[in-house]
Amino acid sequence: QVQLVESGGGLVQAGGSLRLSCAASGRTFSRYVMAWFRQAPGKERESVAAITSTGLNTLYADSVKGRFTISRDNAKNSLYLQMNSLKSEDTAVYYCAAGNNWSLTSGYEYRGQGTQVTVSS
Repeated sequence: QVQLVESGGGLVQAGGSLRLSCAASGRTFSRYVMAWFRQAPGKERESVAAITSTGLNTLYADSVKGRFTISRDNAKNSLYLQMNSLKSEDTAVYYCAAGNNWSLTSGYEYRGQGTQVTVSS
């Protein structure tokens, strides 16, 4: 089992940048596929990015490709999401998640509480 805590959210102007972090507990972080999801008010949860346990492979939703970068540091039990060129439509609660299946959208058993990202236009 792994516990996840996100941080780094906040208010930013359109075109700005934010870096989200996800701190994981336990010694098994390096075994998990990790991902970021987001959910805006009144909308369904959306997959954002995923990264393999080694960090060698990544997947991105078309809506963030070229603007967001997912990365991880297994020595620090941490997952990151660098978000550049932010748009108002990126406003959402962002969650990190851990699982065992390599997928952008499903198979994630554990999820954090989320961090709010608000992009003002």
